[in-house]
Amino acid sequence: MKKWRLDFRVWHWIHATVILGLLGTVFLRKTFLSWRANSELITQKLSEINIEVTSDQAKGLATAIRAPMWEWHILLGYAFAILVLWRLLLFFTQSGKTNYQNFKEKTLHKKIVALSYIVLYAVLLFMAVSGLAIHFHEALSLTKDTAHDIKEIHELVYNAVLIFVPLHIIGVILAENRDEKGIISNMIHGGSQT
Repeated sequence: MKKWRLDFRVWHWIHATVILGLLGTVFLRKTFLSWRANSELITQKLSEINIEVTSDQAKGLATAIRAPMWEWHILLGYAFAILVLWRLLLFFTQSGKTNYQNFKEKTLHKKIVALSYIVLYAVLLFMAVSGLAIHFHEALSLTKDTAHDIKEIHELVYNAVLIFVPLHIIGVILAENRDEKGIISNMIHGGSQT
């Protein structure tokens, strides 16, 4: 019997791809496609060819440039919300419960890892719900101020995901090279139940 069912492995890799895509869009939004930096650049470059624009016009151009990228964030957000729901359903499968079985018998390290995943899933659920609330704030009859407050918390909690991703990758690499040989390949081909 496989340790990780096919549906769990498919979920894992799609989820990893979507998370990296979401992180990528946020990275672009905060760096290369920042409306603040780009509106200044637009103002400066247009001024060099004797075209004057107001700061609002420059901001409008800068946000229009990044709008298609931000549409990707929204589409990936929908996929993310579906994947969070899928993970909640997977929890009721053998593969989905594997890390949480025989909890009392686990080492302190394994207990911390299992608990950190529970915290992570709570964070991911919050990110999915808050992202949808921000996007659909009008349909949910939320004021712009409430949506803005949710957005502020959404962006703050995003830092937990930003911290988790490299820690997860480092942790898996360390585990692969120490006491859990095959942990990476098991998430590809399923491994076998011990």
